[in-house]
Amino acid sequence: MTTKTIEIYSTPTCHFCHMAKEWFTANKVSFIDYNVATDMEKRKEMVEMTGQMGVPVIKIGNDVIVGFNEAKLASLIEG
Repeated sequence: MTTKTIEIYSTPTCHFCHMAKEWFTANKVSFIDYNVATDMEKRKEMVEMTGQMGVPVIKIGNDVIVGFNEAKLASLIEG
């Protein structure tokens, strides 16, 4: 797997956020989860990074994915 830091910006009510976190867990990928519904600093960081409020935002090393894209996640983690 990867040695890159994996961060997910999510909210508790986001279905795709849950899917992404479940995918990470099922694939034994450790990640840092930021709840942007309550963490205003991380919310600001996410908006500055992507220019929008949509979640999940997943950062793998220097790569940023908006939304849950299993193939893209697998490719970035394995690459």
